[in-house]
Amino acid sequence: MTTERPVAIAQVMDESGEPNPYLLGVYAPVQDEISASDLETVGEIPRDLNGVYLRNGPNARFPMRGRYHWFDGDGMLHAVHFEDGRARYQNRFVRTRAVTAESAAGRALWAGVMENPRANPPGNSRGLPFKDTANTDVVFHRGKVLATWYLCGTPYAVDPLSLETIGAEDFLGTLTGDLSAHPKADETTGELFWFDYGARRPYLRYGVVGPGGTVEHLVEPDLPGPRLPHDMAITENHAVLMDLPLYQDPEAARHGRYKLTFNRELPARFGVIPRRGAAHEIRWFDAKPCYIYHVVNAWEAPGPTGETEIVMDVCRVSRPAPSGSGNPLSRMLSYLKLDARMYRYRFNLATGRTAEGPVDGDHNTEFPSIDTRRTGRPTRYAYNVAVKRSATNLFDGLHRFDNLTGAVQTHRFGEHRYGSEAPFAPRDGGTEEDDGYLITFVVDEREGRSEVQILHAADLAAGPVARVLLPVRVPLGFHATWIRRDQLTGSRP
Repeated sequence: MTTERPVAIAQVMDESGEPNPYLLGVYAPVQDEISASDLETVGEIPRDLNGVYLRNGPNARFPMRGRYHWFDGDGMLHAVHFEDGRARYQNRFVRTRAVTAESAAGRALWAGVMENPRANPPGNSRGLPFKDTANTDVVFHRGKVLATWYLCGTPYAVDPLSLETIGAEDFLGTLTGDLSAHPKADETTGELFWFDYGARRPYLRYGVVGPGGTVEHLVEPDLPGPRLPHDMAITENHAVLMDLPLYQDPEAARHGRYKLTFNRELPARFGVIPRRGAAHEIRWFDAKPCYIYHVVNAWEAPGPTGETEIVMDVCRVSRPAPSGSGNPLSRMLSYLKLDARMYRYRFNLATGRTAEGPVDGDHNTEFPSIDTRRTGRPTRYAYNVAVKRSATNLFDGLHRFDNLTGAVQTHRFGEHRYGSEAPFAPRDGGTEEDDGYLITFVVDEREGRSEVQILHAADLAAGPVARVLLPVRVPLGFHATWIRRDQLTGSRP
């Protein structure tokens, strides 16, 4: 094992003197960037599992000015490379502009989202005064991993094998502005679909990166005001954008505070636009007010009389506004807490009507994954984390939702053990969307140590087929992806 570039640890207390749980225990930032091979394994790593499991997440490099919010941490990538029954682990910070500037200064230069941002340097191309951390998602496109930020920022290109930051990705000089946290890559066409939003006009932009790596299409759909969409969807012929009734409170913003308002008097609106359609071609479908962090998948299907409908499965949040009272720390904990259910929309392109309803109402579940080869095409299975009832976000298991039968399979990690988003990894040569494995980091809060669990996607209840024990703890984090060996081979000289 090699250790490189030690870094500082963030403070564990807020300015109020209260312990911040998102700086402690399973969330606590790690100090070192390491590479480790010859890892101890319980069970046997399948030899038909070859590729890279990669996860992003917040990892504060320096103690912040003011109060720390979980979303404030610098992006750190954690990866396990599987090859012919062997595994190796490494982690690296995403070398963003902010990380470079703070490393040179030897201290934090930005206060977080819980503080007045007026003294902060600019954060993104729209001038948002929060630090662009690239800590949210990881998307593989054209041989590179893109690390993204939840408030829309600069996508940072990373080498999927070394985890070294290549630099800010501008798509051969054609990207002007920012990129959303969750762009959608179509592995069939080689395109990348994205949006960008902000507090000033244009409130929303929608774009397409072509298979050649440049932005080939860009439109500005009209919104009634600034919004905070987090995700989008694509089908074979359309994209789905969101206008949801959750937005920043303008009065609070004028006083330097970040406060969200959920307006139940407004509908949730979903804009269906041809993949390369003009702004005037977007069609808006109204639905019950809600918020959506993450889309499972979307596809086109025949309606009741043969007309085309857009089917979209999501993890739907019906009460997204903070419910906590008291000090800012308790309000932050309330705001962060996930409470989402599997939900389905059908947008009828002939009638303009919306049909909606729960797919499953029993499980609090989020961070969905599918077979990414089927993005925008019909999928039967969704693989989600199970959200524990607790003061902070803890994922205590995995669910497999079957769209055909309605059955739900569950795997629990065990007492005091918590996991990460688990992408589907097809086995070599596998073509079915459950013919493969789920990969997830699992941390034991009692031992302060992590492992990687490998489960058969077709039989979660059977438990892990292998556990790869890591020499370090991987803090709980955000989104993950699986990159197949054939993708890596095809992308490199």
